[in-house]
Amino acid sequence: MAPEGPVVRVGVAAVIKNAEGKMVMGVRKGVFGGKWQFPGGHLEVGESYFACAERETLEEAGLEVRAEKLISITNDIFDDTKHYVTIFVACRRLDEEREPETLEPEKCEGWSWKSWSEMKELISTEEGKQKIFLPIINLLREHPDIEELV
Repeated sequence: MAPEGPVVRVGVAAVIKNAEGKMVMGVRKGVFGGKWQFPGGHLEVGESYFACAERETLEEAGLEVRAEKLISITNDIFDDTKHYVTIFVACRRLDEEREPETLEPEKCEGWSWKSWSEMKELISTEEGKQKIFLPIINLLREHPDIEELV
């Protein structure tokens, strides 16, 4: 029997670093539009969060990755109808030379490489916070030393 009303969803974010320590991030469109986010999406029934991170990264950015480590989990309440638990997974590119592609242009403006310090700088102002996906803001609040975790 399906629950009535809003439900908590599980999202998975793939944190993929390059040799300089920057991560693949894109500006999303749609419901969570205009915000910097990692590749990722909804966990499917029966799927491990490692498999979800690998699948979503391939679907969205054309990168084959190996999920290697659970980084953290955040509890993200957007409003009365949107509540997510987000699982952050560290992933490694199987081909370190391959660059991300925008395979779902209807969902993402494009992918680029950003550093944790750039994300921290953005969330230091109210205007900047409007440009970052809530789970990333929560992750950085809970782990100000995030560079050591990843």
